Amino acid sequence: MTKVLLVCTGNICRSPIAEAMIKKAIQGRGVEIEVESAGTGAWDGASVSEGAYLVGLENDHDLSNYRATLLTRDVVRDADVILTMARHHRARVEELGGAGKTHVLGEYVGRTGPEAEVSDPFGGDLDVYRATYAELEILIGEALDRLVESSRDTDSR
Repeated sequence: MTKVLLVCTGNICRSPIAEAMIKKAIQGRGVEIEVESAGTGAWDGASVSEGAYLVGLENDHDLSNYRATLLTRDVVRDADVILTMARHHRARVEELGGAGKTHVLGEYVGRTGPEAEVSDPFGGDLDVYRATYAELEILIGEALDRLVESSRDTDSR
């Protein structure tokens, strides 16, 4: 089984939305992927932001029971593939032992420059969250094929 970790800052906006997207997308696909998320500056147990919650509901993701997790060395160690929302998140993951298995989400699917990072919607209005959701939807869609292939490679060993 491939364990995927998604990382942002507070683990209350981008990474929980991305986690929900992947979990929904792999349902019924017969793949062995476990998905979790964490934040480099998360407050353990915090609820998702209001904007993330509302955009989640608009897109059939119920994030009401989601609770944030602080990124730790143990969380990093337990993951096989780590996808971060920005380069500074990747740097922190690598400081915690994640070198070699950590990628900025956009770079993972072939983007370069500023387009490789997912901007933080925290503090923005609902339209900002909708834009972030739309961006994540594209990136997660592109990343999922690679994750599924990676999962199959891992399972066949």
